[in-house]
Amino acid sequence: MKKILILLCAITILACTEEKKMNDYVTFSGKITNNKTDTIRIAKRGFSKAIPVNADGTFSDTLKVAPGIYYFSDSNESSPVFLRNGYELDMTINTEEFDESIKYEGLGAEQSNYLAEKSLFEEKLFGDDDMADLDETGLETKVATLKKEAMAFIDSKKDIDTMLTRINKEDLDGMMKSMKGYYGEMLALKRDLPLGKASPTFNDFENFKGGTTSLSDLKGKNVYVDVWATWCGPCKAEIPSLKKLEHDYAGKNIAFVSMSIDDDRSHGGSWDQAKADWKEMVADKDLGGIQIYAPKGWQTQFVRDYKINGIPRFILIDAEGKIVDANAPRPSSDKIRVALDGLL
Repeated sequence: MKKILILLCAITILACTEEKKMNDYVTFSGKITNNKTDTIRIAKRGFSKAIPVNADGTFSDTLKVAPGIYYFSDSNESSPVFLRNGYELDMTINTEEFDESIKYEGLGAEQSNYLAEKSLFEEKLFGDDDMADLDETGLETKVATLKKEAMAFIDSKKDIDTMLTRINKEDLDGMMKSMKGYYGEMLALKRDLPLGKASPTFNDFENFKGGTTSLSDLKGKNVYVDVWATWCGPCKAEIPSLKKLEHDYAGKNIAFVSMSIDDDRSHGGSWDQAKADWKEMVADKDLGGIQIYAPKGWQTQFVRDYKINGIPRFILIDAEGKIVDANAPRPSSDKIRVALDGLL
């Protein structure tokens, strides 16, 4: 009898030890359809873990984490995932329909499925381009309405970890503040740089092809200005659309000007390196149009006059040198073609 009790105690201790070991880690596995990478990454501020992906799209790993929202990425797109030690998550995803197809099963899956659903909900809720057309009163009303709808969505999920919903509500406050600030800046642009006002100018900016270019050199042409930098991911994402726009409007009365604001701060403290990196990317990417270099980066007067605090920024100027749009649509937007056609 004594031997049996000792054996039962040993089994209990072993089981407790195994359970404790499992609770110390997250098991994260899954299958990626239409996989385009051999590595995925789970990351958040202060944490990053690469996970190898097999040839058939499967992967599996264990992670020791602090509970919270992390991001799963395949290097092209990313999606939030909620991790807590002890979870056993199995994910499936089709990269051709990234956000729409991501699903989780296993212990803790409901938290990450909620985040995936929330991402789709917010993409639809906040994807209203018409906010740029609102006045101050309309903007206040719109932001309040959006926050109310987003908060109602979070509150409707009664079975979700309260830590997660608390984080989401805090993030929502920050998102609304940023949205109000961004569109508030757009309102200020319309007020200070309205349609028909003479455009700020730039003079004798270095041209990649040699010599210098001034806005006055382009008098008589409509001008579409792209303010960008070599380190800016969203800027580079617009390059294919910009090239297509240049191709489709070739021979028409429109000059495409790309103005680099690369400076010493983003190039190891060297202005020479900043300019060299600009020239290298223009050549490497075979960039078209008129490629010019802003001599003082963000502090260049033209950049300051147009109140540019984030890039890419696109500006549309008519053939008389007057402002059409101080915050013109991006090349990837169908709206820019409507705007250009209206000038031709």
